[in-house]
Amino acid sequence: MWTLQDAKNRFSAVVDAALAGTPQEVTRRGKPAVVVLSAEEYHRLLESAVQRRESFAAHLLAFPGGTEPERARVRPRDVDL
Repeated sequence: MWTLQDAKNRFSAVVDAALAGTPQEVTRRGKPAVVVLSAEEYHRLLESAVQRRESFAAHLLAFPGGTEPERARVRPRDVDL
């Protein structure tokens, strides 16, 4: 794991390690900020996510219940005009 300052100072080493297959984590103010990884790994992850993604319609059809919600049986009140 790299601090932001160290990553800036040794950016070539960060890139070389990412290209070698080891994603490099960078922190800012002690908190995880970014991960540097190779373009090849990024595209592999992106393609994998796209292949696993279902359609929006399939997502809606998988919603629990699947039927019309039960509605309250309310009669309108009488109104004198």
